[in-house]
Amino acid sequence: MESFSDIQSFNLLFNEYHERFIRFAIGYVKDRQTAEDFVSEAFAVFWENRRLLSPDTRPPAYLMTIVKNKCLNYLQHQQVQQRVTEDLRDHSEWLLQTKISTLEACEPDFLFSGEIQKIIDSTLNQLPKKTRRIFLMSRVEGFSYSMIARKMDLSQKSIEYHISKALELLRESLKDFM
Repeated sequence: MESFSDIQSFNLLFNEYHERFIRFAIGYVKDRQTAEDFVSEAFAVFWENRRLLSPDTRPPAYLMTIVKNKCLNYLQHQQVQQRVTEDLRDHSEWLLQTKISTLEACEPDFLFSGEIQKIIDSTLNQLPKKTRRIFLMSRVEGFSYSMIARKMDLSQKSIEYHISKALELLRESLKDFM
């Protein structure tokens, strides 16, 4: 059973440092709820381990170390997530560029022969209106993705998505010719 002085000392420590530690953590994690969780966990660890700590342990420094390490782990986890996201984006861009290069490498005389042109026209007509317009702006009119995005008031990712869908359908329609 804890003595009144242990609880009273803990409460004084909590009241003095709780908000300071939250502000410290927010400076790194940029999210109040996460910062509050880290500080609450630090105080809980301190309370649970208080009898195991050496007498010369300075509670504020002990608590700050826990909060610091939780913030550091959080940021390192975010860094890993960011790398994975970037790798996936890079792969997606590479895949899209490969699709574009494959289509660009086709011989124009062959690509625009009568039968193939009918398949292309038919496939483009199957596309949703917005996707078809975006694809034609890119491939026929020669607009960049960013220019199309500005003209159509969409994000560049949205333009990439529409182009990808159009190319996917074209590739499927033209698979016997590729």
